Amino acid sequence: MSELRVVEICAGAGGQSLGLHLAGFEHSLAVEIDETAAQTLRTNGKRLGWDMTVAVGDVAAVPERGEKFDEERHVWNPDDHVGIDLLAGGVPCPPFSIAGKQLGTSDERDLFAWAVELVGRMRPRALMLENVRGLSMPRFAAYRQWVKDRLKEHGYWSDWKLLEARDYGVPQLRPRFILVALRDESDARHFNWPEKTPYVGGVGDSLYDLMRVHDWAGAEAWRETANKGIAPTIVGGSKKHGGADLGPTRAKRAWAELGVDAMGIANDAPHPKVHTRDHTPKLTIDMVKILQGWLDDGDYAWNFEGKKTSQYRQIGNAFPPPVARAVGASIRDALTGKGRLKDLAETEAEVMQHEPIYVALKEADGPRTAKELIRAAGGAIHPSDFEQRVGLLSRDFDIKTDGEGEARTYMLGAFKGFVGQDDHGRHLAFARARNRIS
Repeated sequence: MSELRVVEICAGAGGQSLGLHLAGFEHSLAVEIDETAAQTLRTNGKRLGWDMTVAVGDVAAVPERGEKFDEERHVWNPDDHVGIDLLAGGVPCPPFSIAGKQLGTSDERDLFAWAVELVGRMRPRALMLENVRGLSMPRFAAYRQWVKDRLKEHGYWSDWKLLEARDYGVPQLRPRFILVALRDESDARHFNWPEKTPYVGGVGDSLYDLMRVHDWAGAEAWRETANKGIAPTIVGGSKKHGGADLGPTRAKRAWAELGVDAMGIANDAPHPKVHTRDHTPKLTIDMVKILQGWLDDGDYAWNFEGKKTSQYRQIGNAFPPPVARAVGASIRDALTGKGRLKDLAETEAEVMQHEPIYVALKEADGPRTAKELIRAAGGAIHPSDFEQRVGLLSRDFDIKTDGEGEARTYMLGAFKGFVGQDDHGRHLAFARARNRIS
């Protein structure tokens, strides 16, 4: 058994769990809000002999530091895992999703900032959080800088990187934005983002054996069509929406070009009697598993609990196991001193863009006018863009203003994100939406 232990929050059905296990980590605890996904974790963990507890419920329902654990109010206790080797999680994506409203801190599901605060309490050797590409965009530049700054205050070096699943053996276009933080400088100097191991082929190659399992006569022709590309991003969706399908209109068009009917999930592959001409097959659960990285390989064998729609959501919302394995292996090598030794500045990701007005506000020692802030930001921002930038900042930060016209001043107030406050609006909003959160 590995000596490296991990606590995983927002664990889902186990994509990240399996990847981290294959990378050399053993789970001490996994926390997940969806009971069916948690049962999937339990079932597979038991089959693989994992020494893991699975806690079910709101991951943020924890006792205050030093408070006694209460089974009626709390789901788990971070104090039981202080000094763990790795704290990992796939915190909810909707607050940052391009397909959504990108509400950030205003979304009751936003747990990214809370997870960062958890680092200060648990003091793990390493942190790994994954999310959607939307978090890497300019809209969240100040949010990202807050995360970096807060981790630095906790004593952690950190870096972001946008990784594409197809670059790590997954037959799908699935960009994921990854945050890695390390407590000790010696560990950080041994961390390197994983080398690419691209998937070679197309959807047809990856699913051909499953598509022809019943000797469907159209399998060969379908394979040729489906090999025009790899899969679009699989969208698991949530309990707020209906049954399983393969994404919004644009994604459905992309699936159609690959010879796939994206209007649902089939119970079985096509049978011999299915008319070959003009038949566009739907994917099965087993096919979606392969496209999401549960490859046709003994290492990635995984069984899902629940009915078809639940299984599809569990798969579609997962972190592809091969990607989690690749990043996990890089963290393992850092913690064991096996990674290539380097200067820390070498790993600063290109996607880490600063929001200059946020930086100017943060460094100011009092209220400043727009002209003063633009000058402090290097003068590259046009005055006509200033208010728009401030408006975006005000979504995630309290911006205090005073005065009118050119004399109007601005000052950076509190971060609006949920970091564990008892009086935060997240609690009421979460309680109201509890049955629709997955």
